[in-house]
Amino acid sequence: MNEGHFNDMVAGFAEAKKYRAGKKANVRVSRLAFRAIKLKPRDIRKIRTDLGLSQPEFASFLGTSTATIRSWEQGSRSPHSAALRLLAIAKERPAILLQKIT
Repeated sequence: MNEGHFNDMVAGFAEAKKYRAGKKANVRVSRLAFRAIKLKPRDIRKIRTDLGLSQPEFASFLGTSTATIRSWEQGSRSPHSAALRLLAIAKERPAILLQKIT
C-alpha cells in the first residue's frame, strides 16, 4: 500500500472517531432511511389483480416463478429484498411495471 494512501486512511479513521464521539469532524454523513415495507398476502394479490395479470403473467413481470407468486399470495412464503421493493413500486405506480422497456 502506498504510504500516502495509508496516511489518508488513518486520518479518515481519526475523523470518524471524532464524529462518533460527538466532536466536530471533517466528515460527510449520508443516511438512507427507507421505510420498512410490509405486504400481506392479500396486498400482493390485489397488486396483481389491479394490474389485470394472471399469476404466470405477474411472475414473468417480476422475474420469478408462478409457484413463488402463489406462495406469496397464500402466505406460505414472503417476498424479500428486491422483490419486496418491486412490489411496493407496483403498488404505488402500477403503470411503471407495465411499461415496455426498449
